[in-house]
Amino acid sequence: MSAGVDAASSTTTDVRVLQDGIAKFYDESSGLWEAIWGDHMHHGFYDPDSNVSGSEHRAAQIRMIEESLRFAGISEDPAKRPTRIVDVGCGIGGSSRYLARKYDAKCQGITLSPVQAGRANALAKAEGLADKVSFQVADALKQPFPDAQFDLVWSMESGEHMPEKAKFVNELVRVAAPGGTIIIVTWCHRDLDPHEESLQPWEKKLLNRICNAYYLPEWCSTTGYVKLLQSLSLQDINAADWSQHVAPFWPAVIRSALTWKGFTSLIRSGLKTIKGALVMPLMMEGYRKGVIKFAIITCRKPE
Repeated sequence: MSAGVDAASSTTTDVRVLQDGIAKFYDESSGLWEAIWGDHMHHGFYDPDSNVSGSEHRAAQIRMIEESLRFAGISEDPAKRPTRIVDVGCGIGGSSRYLARKYDAKCQGITLSPVQAGRANALAKAEGLADKVSFQVADALKQPFPDAQFDLVWSMESGEHMPEKAKFVNELVRVAAPGGTIIIVTWCHRDLDPHEESLQPWEKKLLNRICNAYYLPEWCSTTGYVKLLQSLSLQDINAADWSQHVAPFWPAVIRSALTWKGFTSLIRSGLKTIKGALVMPLMMEGYRKGVIKFAIITCRKPE
């Protein structure tokens, strides 16, 4: 019995260490990201094989939001559009403010980073949205909301940070209102072939190097997410591989880091951010070799 308790305690400790690392990483790096890329802390969506200039990358980030909403079938009908939204892993609130404006909705965002939450609230106030959006430090695995609260549950590139994917998905489902839509956009590893039990050793090594820099736990496949949603009897489950649509993003991030503004800001931001910058080529390698997949998974909670 004691061995089981020790194992559980160790797991809890590991999660806390991971979450503390995530919080500090984003405390350090969010100011740099905002200065270079603006308030949307996620990939852009591009046409395959497109050549884009610097100014087009921010437009591509907005397009990522719009394409995600379209894929999920979110209605533009004022009578059917979402009015209560949660942004799980909200960054500095870019998605929340965009969605609040688009749908005239109330939006609540959660992040592990006190710096992000503070900046998100400051931006909301500055943009006249403090009555519509709010942000707080909270754990996505233990969300501070009642059951069945939101008709749109939004997770834009936060799932990769979640150490317990089943617990993460369960919380998304718990806070979704009956009939509500859940949108998960996240980094995944490739689906395994039927004869495979795990990734190849070189693939694991590559992902582990990325994990160490970006404070990521074990990766999940798109199929893994779909199976979790199926186990909870969610409806209208759909998934797609958007890797080709994000291909220009990491090269653009690397180029921005090599500018004088990017380089000097990076040096000032701290060791965690520098460590993250040094593995950006590994993200490109992972996409190029098909190990990393950029996935969208959507579903609806039964009425």
